[in-house]
Amino acid sequence: MWLGELITQRGIGNGISLMIFASIVSGLPQGVSKWWTSPDPVFKVMMPFLALAIIAAIVFVQEGQRRIPIQYAKRVIGRRMSGGGQTYLPLRVNMAGVIPVIFAASIMAFPPTIGQLLNNETGNDFANFFNPNGAAYIVGETIFIILFTYFYTAVTFNPVDQADNLKKYGGFIPGVRPGRPTAEFLDRVLARLTFPGALYLAAVAALPTLLINQTSANFYFGGTSLLIVIGVALDTMKQLEAQLMMRNYEGFLK
Repeated sequence: MWLGELITQRGIGNGISLMIFASIVSGLPQGVSKWWTSPDPVFKVMMPFLALAIIAAIVFVQEGQRRIPIQYAKRVIGRRMSGGGQTYLPLRVNMAGVIPVIFAASIMAFPPTIGQLLNNETGNDFANFFNPNGAAYIVGETIFIILFTYFYTAVTFNPVDQADNLKKYGGFIPGVRPGRPTAEFLDRVLARLTFPGALYLAAVAALPTLLINQTSANFYFGGTSLLIVIGVALDTMKQLEAQLMMRNYEGFLK
């Protein structure tokens, strides 16, 4: 925690996230070695294309957002006219990030733990029923991911506060009345966006397990690890871009 706080204060990006990122990426050579020594020739050929497709899909959804247009009314202050203009309010498809996957995996780890603590035939059957590679575990994890995605999104984004702030600063959504109708509109749009985001998180979390069961291949990285690595990499690149723009550089990727 101390090293993470030092990295956050004196470095670029969130220190704890970067340490987790380094811990996951440090196992990449071992994963590449297992892929290269795999006896399945189809797996060896298809794995690089599958990995690139999954990474591209995760980046596409992570960066996806619905831009709500915001119009600001002009105001006369003294002899000067201020305000006006148009901007947008970005609503991300995956606003919850990787938190719902972590919560769901933590809850689904309880039944096997309890079964092992009982240490009898009933407990062993209970633990085997919720085996991480079994159907019951995948279904339960998917349900919890969807529930926690809605819960965490509702905690982090309050449509009523957003509508009040827009009304306070003279902003409004074209075609929507300020105040309560704006909050209801934002809540309706966010609910529609959260559902595909929740399905996306559930698919990423369950895909490695399904592929292992179908192909008997060993995937070194799970869905949660991929989400963490790609999410931290994207956030760090954005902060690098912002730091370079502050110092009058054109950008890191240009």
